This record gives sequence, structure tokens and C-alpha cells, in this order.
Amino acid sequence: MEKVKAIFKKGGTRPGPKPGAPVTDQEQGTGRDGASSEPRPIANNDRFNPLAPSPGRAPLFPDGVAVWHDCPDATVDICFVHGLTGNRDSTWTAHGQREPWPKTLLPPRLPRARLLTYGYDAYVVQKLAASANRLVDHAANLLTDLTNDRASHNACSRPLIFVAHSLGGLVCKEAILLSRNNPEDHLRGIFDCVAGVVFMGTPHRGSWMADWAKIPASALGLFKSTNKSLLAILETHSQLLESGQARFWSMVREVREGGRPLEVTCFFEELSLPAVGRVVSKESATLEGYTAVSVHADHRNMVRFGSADDNGFKRLFGELIRWQGLADPAPSSQQAVEGTIPRSVISRRTCSHWVVPFGRNERFVGRESILQQLLERIPPGTNKDDCQRTAIEGLGGVGKTQIALEAAFRLRDKHPGCSVFWAPAVDAVTFENAYREIGRVVGVAGIDEDKADVKALVKAALSGEKAGRWLLVVDNADDTNLLLGPAGLSDYLPFSRMGSILFTTRNHEAVVRLDIPERGVISVTEMSRDEAIELLHGGLKENQTRDAASTAGVLDFLADLPLAIKQASAYMARTGTTTARYLDHCRSSDKTMIKLLSKDFEDRGRYSSIRNAVATTWLISFEQISRNALAAQYLRSMCFLGEKEIPRDLLPSADDELEADEAIGALKAYAFITPREGQDSFDIHRLVRLVMQNWLEEKGQLQECRASVLKRLAAAFPFPKHENKEVWMKYLPHAQAALECGNDVTQGETDLLFNIAASYSVLGKYKEAEVIYRQTIELEEKLLGKEHPSTLASMNNLAEVLKCQGKYKEAEVMHRQTLELEKVLSEEHPSTLGSMNNLAEVLRYQGKYEEAEVIYRQTLELREKVLGKEHPSTLSSMNNLANVLDSLGKYEEAEAIHRQTLKLRQRVLGEEQPGTLDSMNNLANVLHGLGKYEEAEVMHRQTLVLTQRVLGEEHPSTLASMNNLAEVLGDQGKYEEAEAIHRQTFVLTQRVLGEEHPSTLTSMNNLAEILRYQRNYEEAEAIHRQIFGLK
Repeated sequence: MEKVKAIFKKGGTRPGPKPGAPVTDQEQGTGRDGASSEPRPIANNDRFNPLAPSPGRAPLFPDGVAVWHDCPDATVDICFVHGLTGNRDSTWTAHGQREPWPKTLLPPRLPRARLLTYGYDAYVVQKLAASANRLVDHAANLLTDLTNDRASHNACSRPLIFVAHSLGGLVCKEAILLSRNNPEDHLRGIFDCVAGVVFMGTPHRGSWMADWAKIPASALGLFKSTNKSLLAILETHSQLLESGQARFWSMVREVREGGRPLEVTCFFEELSLPAVGRVVSKESATLEGYTAVSVHADHRNMVRFGSADDNGFKRLFGELIRWQGLADPAPSSQQAVEGTIPRSVISRRTCSHWVVPFGRNERFVGRESILQQLLERIPPGTNKDDCQRTAIEGLGGVGKTQIALEAAFRLRDKHPGCSVFWAPAVDAVTFENAYREIGRVVGVAGIDEDKADVKALVKAALSGEKAGRWLLVVDNADDTNLLLGPAGLSDYLPFSRMGSILFTTRNHEAVVRLDIPERGVISVTEMSRDEAIELLHGGLKENQTRDAASTAGVLDFLADLPLAIKQASAYMARTGTTTARYLDHCRSSDKTMIKLLSKDFEDRGRYSSIRNAVATTWLISFEQISRNALAAQYLRSMCFLGEKEIPRDLLPSADDELEADEAIGALKAYAFITPREGQDSFDIHRLVRLVMQNWLEEKGQLQECRASVLKRLAAAFPFPKHENKEVWMKYLPHAQAALECGNDVTQGETDLLFNIAASYSVLGKYKEAEVIYRQTIELEEKLLGKEHPSTLASMNNLAEVLKCQGKYKEAEVMHRQTLELEKVLSEEHPSTLGSMNNLAEVLRYQGKYEEAEVIYRQTLELREKVLGKEHPSTLSSMNNLANVLDSLGKYEEAEAIHRQTLKLRQRVLGEEQPGTLDSMNNLANVLHGLGKYEEAEVMHRQTLVLTQRVLGEEHPSTLASMNNLAEVLGDQGKYEEAEAIHRQTFVLTQRVLGEEHPSTLTSMNNLAEILRYQRNYEEAEAIHRQIFGLK
């Protein structure tokens, strides 16, 4: 390892201490001039007898009231009561589910409803002993238990809704009647508070199954006990049943005639039980004059809903949500906010209309928080004094229409008496056609007459009280001229306190000019990653999406934009392409990406007259933006720059600040750019950037616009130094992005290339710097010639980054070549002196110390003469001469020069300038070589702290400081700390510089040495073998 030389100190044998190799100065600093869940409920075995328990033992049933869902601000109680042979949990639990559906499906949808369930012994036959309780006994128990529960929860005056299945409906009716005439005041509360009852398959006129259940036990060989009281009341045409029925409905009529709403809905089963038939007929389950609703299920399963998509659930939920509104006395409830809307409008199902051009999107995913905001605001009457306006705004393709569509369907489910109308504002004709269809459905007189003013007729119809409650969705309200110009569409928007208008737009200016309050504006951005994954996978097979990393890569490219994701998913579904293959297409080139983004696809949730491809979706917006010349110019410039933090000062100049602000405002309004908080910079959507470039290319303007951007960048980008780092660092990603957008570079732009390469070199990113320097030299030789000073400066700096990567021989060859070409300049020219210094450096790195010393002394003498003793370049020569003296073992002379250099640099450059930090490191190395370990350690620790702060924790100079500190610690016997630092240095060096870089090999060698001194021979040997393998 004696020949391994690098920035780091070379490990050696003990005790003879070897000094750490210094951090040296490369000459490019002067630019061109130099260098847990509950137990599952017991299920009923109803396979043979739908009214019988499982044979073999008495059924276990939980009785009394249980709370499924509680909430501190509840406005209504909903109590579920099971039926024959039922159970307060399992009756309501669908097959394959662990929890009752009310417990899982209702809380998110009825957040202010307290959900209760009531259990009782509902078995009419049992093997051991059937309960002797009569119907009135079960009703009395329900009344008592429910009253006590509500009292314990301070809910005695809270509105109450019953949902009852089968026999449970008869129990509920009897309990309400018992409460109405009860001598105990506290027990009358149930009657006073009941707001509605949902009967699910309740045998109001009896069930034929009751007769079947009375088959003698001996004939069945199974049952030993029968509850004859319950069986008697369940008989068809039972006198007890008819009496109770008459009393209950008489009570309902009296209550309603007194002005109090008491709602009743009856659900009946459509299907028969296998081998048994229909348990409760439609005639028995429903009542003339009251709402009757069917459920496509048998008697048992009509109350077991597997999901919110089950139509039975939707129908039942529609009743609950309507009744909750009636029952809720709180100011925030739907009834309260509707204020003066007549109760008759909302207490019953009104004649509502549905004019929406799309079906429900079965693949709609996510956006729950946005939908929740919408459903709190868009129901008509939310603002009792106004026809409220709400807007969904965001970038084209972000999913505004689909969100509005889902909101419309959810509003219909929640408010079935509310009409929903839809009018696209794509153009005047489309809007009028939509209004004509609305007029036809509503029945507007004269709507089809030849000279009818369709828009005015529909506006008048919807503005009248007869229209009832409605929501109007105005989709694609983007064009302010169409909306707000002479005879604009906004003039025909209806006004009604029972109405609500929802706009979707990509133009914030439209939101402002339509006078939509800020609280009514909902901004939509890209999807969350989980939502995006669900949307992408929705139409694909499992074998297309197995590679999670590829899925993530595709979504990164598509920026989680819903329309782009749907387009990609449609393409992959049609072609059978995997996400991995699609990602390959995306990465291959911008042109391939644009081709993918331009492919149209079938989407029933979008207008047939508008192409669905992302690349064409924004063309309308681009055209509209073009009305503002400066905004269009800004967008043409931004599309060549990086996506993030585009400085305002890189945009074309404006005649005045007001004009510039208006242009920026126009781009923000269309969501093409996003301002950075507290900064005068912007982000541009990555797909907008790509599509805009394609648009310019199609118009033949691409190269002209790019050349203009490069010209501004070249003028703004300074030569990179530590002192101006904040300036060039903000320009660097944009300069790189602009250069990557094409191949044509002019002479003026080679300076920009040079500065970009120098920036990467200052950051210690030598590989990136090498690539760009080579590009620069190739262009300069072609445009300027090989002997041009700019070409020579680029060659010098390329040699320097080769040296920093350990490519010493190649670096030496290039430095000698540069010196030879610089004969056109004088011997004392600063560029010549810079090349001499750098040649000496690469010689020293190869161990050619004597030759290097000669050149260093010659360079120092000339620089003192030409530039002066305190010039930064002269100080670099002093530093480098001291370094080679250190390498030659001339420690005293090296120490003296390093101390002199450090003092001068601190005064001339400052305490925390990189050159000053280099001198500190190098002086500490000399002190180490002289055996002054304690002083060397102090200086190395100070240098490391400063270097980490000034240059960053992974800069090569910082890694050198870490290595050198570890070395001096090792020489003092502080092996454990030295080992820890060496391990950290090795990991970082390997990542930053590469496995085979000389500095990485030196770091490995030094770690092996410190392990050897701790007698950890096995690991030390393994590392040494690895080093030789790499060499």
C-alpha cells in the first residue's frame, strides 16, 4: 500500500508516524483565466328451519341495549331491533363479515348519529326451554332498557329512529304504544322522541311460517319447547295482531295531524328462502298509503348488507339520512339550515329530476376529504339566505369533473328529494343544449319552440319555488370570455334559496369573477400515492402490476395526475403491457413520453366531443393563456427550466411590475405554476412542461424559445465560487435542464456549459463535471479552435477533475498538452501559471515529489512577481509547495510555509473560506508528522466542524478531514474512536467517490490498519485482500 496516494493520509506501519496527505488547491477558481377486535357473534344455523336455532343446545343471545357507535355531539339515536331467532349482532352481519354493517358503514356517513342495537329472546321454538315472554313483555323490556340507556347518556330528549327486522317491528310498535300511555313520566320519553320507524320484513298481517313452526315437535324429532304466545300473534289474520296494528296506525295519524312528523317506511323481501318460500309476503310487510321499498334478498338476508354498494343499503340509508335531517334539532343540521324551506318539501320524497350526462364511475377512488367538504357545502339551503356557489378548481386532468360527478351521486343518495342538473360550459352551443334538456325534463313550457330563449326559460324555471331543491353543476367553466363577456353564460345562472351551483374550473380568474367566496373554493391537486396506485391498478391484471418499484416509477413520471394515470392504465390494459415495460417507455425519451401522453382512450366519464389524452387536454388552456402575451412568453420560458424553484429573475423582463404580476397571476390561475411560499420563485407541473415543449415543437418555435432561455441563463450565471454559491446554486438545475432540452449550442452558451461544469466541481461532483467539461471542449474546439484561451481553460479544468477522480496518468497527459498549447501565451500569463501549478499537483499525487517541487517553486516565484504575494493564486502555490515538502519529509520547512499561508488566507480570504480550511487541514497534517499529536488533533477537529458546515458532510474535503482526524487519534492509541470515524469515512467515500477511487482504497487501508492494532486480524486481513482485489 505504500504506493496508494490520495487526498487522504496513507496508512503506514507503527511506530514511525506517517503524515496525512493534504488537501490541495486546484487552479480553476478564477474561471476562464485560471481554473384488537370483539369476539365474532354466534351465527344461526338456519339451513333447515329459518325460525329455529342450531340443534343440540339452547341458543346463546345477548339481551338488552348495546352501543355500536357513540359520539359526544350526537343529534339522533338509531336503534336496531332484530327479529325471529335473531341476535342483536349476527342478524345485521353479512356473510364473510366480522362486524354488523351498521357498525362499519354508518359512522362515516352519519357521524352525528349514536347507533344502538337491542337484543331479546326471539326464539319461538327451542330444544330445551323456550322463553315464556309475550310480545308485550319484550316491548316493555325494550322500553325500559332503552329509556335507561338514553338517561345514562343524557339523551332523553334526543330524536330516536327505529330500524326493526321481522318480529322486531311488532316489538317496536308495541313499545311505542306502551310509552305513549305510560303512567311513568320518564317512560313516555320514547314516544315523545320517536321520529321514524323502518320496518324490514315486519309481518304486520302475520306470517304463514308461524303455522309451519307449530308442527309437533315429535314429528320433527327436534324441538322440546314452543313459545305459543309469539306463534299465536304471528298467525295470519291474528286478532291480536290486527288490534295492535289498528292502535299503532291510529296513533301515527293523530301525531301527524298534530303537526309532528313521524315517518314510516316498509321494506319487503323479493326472494324466497330455499325450500321454504317467502316468509313475509309483500301484502303483510307493507301498508297502503305508506312508502314501500323492496330489497332483492330473502327474509334473512334482507338486513345483511355486504357493502355500501348494496342497493338495499342505499335505499335504507336514503331513508335514514332524510329522517336524520328531520330529527336533528341542532343548528348545524340540514333542517335547521334550510330555515324557511317548507317542511313539506323535505319531509317526503318530492318529484326530483336527474339530468346528468354520465353514469357513476365504478372506478372512482379516494378524494374523501374533498367530497366531505363538498357534501357539507353544496346541499341546497346550506346558506338559507342565498343560492350558494361552490367551485372545484385545479389543473386540467386533475379529476375535477369526476369529483363533481361522484359528489352529485352522493348528494342524490343523501337527499333523494333534490334534483341534480348538469351543464358543460365548453362552448355556448353545448351549454344551451344542456339547458334545453333540463327544460324538457322539468317541463318548461315552450322550450322546444324555434325562437325560444332556452337559457332564459330554464333560468326562470329553476329560479321559481315550484322547482324545489336543486343542484346545478356547471362543468369546465374555464373561459372567462364565454362566461362573463357580453351575453355571457353567467347571465343565465338561476337564483333560488332552494338551489346550489357547483362549478369546476381550471381557471382561478373565473372563480374570482364569478364572485365565489374563498370558503367556497376547493382546490384539487394530484392524488395521494395510495390513491394513484389504486387508480392505476383498477383496470389491470395482477401479473401486470407485480413490480411495486415500477409502479412507483410510472406514477413518478405521471406526477400522480389522475387523467394521465387513467390514460396509462387504459393503454396497459389494451396492450397487456406491464408497469415495468411502460416505465421503460417513459424513460426512453421525451418524444416517447409525449407519444404515450397523446394516445386517446375510451372514458365514459368525459365528453365525446373532447379528446381525453393529457397532451391534448391542455391545448385549450395554452390557447387561452396566449391572450396574455407576457404570460405566454413566461410559460414558453419556464418549460425549458427545471420543475422546482424557478427564480423570477430568469423570466423575460416586463415593461412594468403590474404587467408581470398579471402574467404570473394568469399562469397561477390555470394551475400551470405554483408559487413558493415566502420566495420569489415558482414550480411548474412536470407534464405541463413536457407537453408545452411538444406544443412549441409542433408550432416550429422550440429552438427559438430555447435559445432565448439559454441566452438569459448565460448572462445571469456567474462563475462559481464559494462566495457567490447562493446565486449560482439556484440557477444550476435550470441551466442543466435547458441544455438537456436540445443539442444546438452557440459560442455564448459554451460559457454556460463551462460554468455548470465548474459548479459541479466545486460541489465535489467530479463525474458530472467531467461529462460537461468534455462536451464543452468538443464544442469549443469546433467553434473557437484548440488554442483559444477558453478551450485551454476547459482542458485545464477537465484535467483537474480527472485528478480528483484518481485518474492521474490521464490528468498528467492533459496538463502537459495544455501547457504545450499555451505556448501561444507568455510564460508569465496567469493561465500558464495555473497549468504549471496543476501539472505539479498531479505529479505529486503520483509520488513524483522532486519534479513537482521544482515546478512548484518556479510557479510560486512567477506568481509573486506577476500577481503579488497576497494574491489568492500565490497563496495556493505556497500551500502546494508546503504539501510537497511535507511529502518529502521536510516537515519544519513545510510547517513554516503552512503557518505563513494560513495567516495570510485568514486575513485575505476569511476564516471559513474553503482555501483557509485547506490550510488548516494541511498544517494539522504537518504537525502530525512532527509528532505534535495533541495540537494536530485540536486543529483537525476544528477543521472538520468548519468543513462540514461550509462544504457539506459528503464533500471530498470533508471526507479527507475525517480520515486525517482518525489517523491522528490512532497514533495516540485512541483506537475505538479512530475505528468509528474510519468506518464512517469508508462508507461515505465509497458512496461519493466510488469503490475503486484511490481515496476509497486509502480509507479501506487505514481502517484495516486500525483494526490490526486492535488485534482484529481476521477483519483486517479480509479488508486488505479486498483492497488488492480492487487494485
